[in-house]
Amino acid sequence: MRVGFLHSLIRKEEKFLIEEFNKREDVELIMIDDRNLIFDLNKNESDLDVLIERSINHSRALHSIKLFESAGVKCVNSFKVATICGDKLLTSSALRDNNIPQPEIKIAFTETSALEAIEEMGYPVVLKPAVGSWGRLLSKINDRDAAESILEHKTVLGTYHHSIFYIQKYVDKKEGRDIRSFVIGDTCIAAIYRGSEHWITNTAKGATATKCEVTEEIANLSVAAAKAVGGGIVAIDLFETKNNELMVNEVNYTMEFKNSITTTGVDIPKLIVDYVLKVGREN
Repeated sequence: MRVGFLHSLIRKEEKFLIEEFNKREDVELIMIDDRNLIFDLNKNESDLDVLIERSINHSRALHSIKLFESAGVKCVNSFKVATICGDKLLTSSALRDNNIPQPEIKIAFTETSALEAIEEMGYPVVLKPAVGSWGRLLSKINDRDAAESILEHKTVLGTYHHSIFYIQKYVDKKEGRDIRSFVIGDTCIAAIYRGSEHWITNTAKGATATKCEVTEEIANLSVAAAKAVGGGIVAIDLFETKNNELMVNEVNYTMEFKNSITTTGVDIPKLIVDYVLKVGREN
């Protein structure tokens, strides 16, 4: 089987996956660096059986997946999943359409309407870019003065990342932590707690990972959230409120897992490779 491996930088996750693919006797791994990729639309065909996407750059990942799928290649994850998960607005909309619990969210498109939405929601709120990752450009807004200042900055900056105001009600998380669960296909394979003294509980921001037992509630909500965005291989960020209610914060389509293998005791790279090869064998 010819497996395309779409990548940018080779991080620890990619090294784990490459090592696992190389253990499989029936696999020819084709490394595809998205920084060097040239796609000829006049030759809309490919000899790959399946492609796994591990790019860091969202726009390159999204467009590459679309081009490979148009050439008849099955991709993990699919263009549909990447499109929805790559945009928080689309993710929230998909979760809402499938009755998945999530924090209160308002969307606005101007500085004036965003301030009105924040005031209606009540402080504190979290302002996020619709497209972004690793906890970057998040703002916790505690009062009107902060709201006016941050909204003005975003308006003046004026780039695409700042032109849509995605406003989420701040959730006072249980024990100052959140949960990241990992879903492959129809199974929640593992979960971790991410704890931090900072309100952003993201390992890219220094949060500490500890094992979280996958309860039936965590598994069911995680799989339901994964199905809502199209399935595949995804990581779900869950909030656990002080009232022990679970809700979905975000869904990630190029999931990072280097801090979760030892923590959970689950061989995540093996399960990912198993799933990719399964997709490649399907008619």
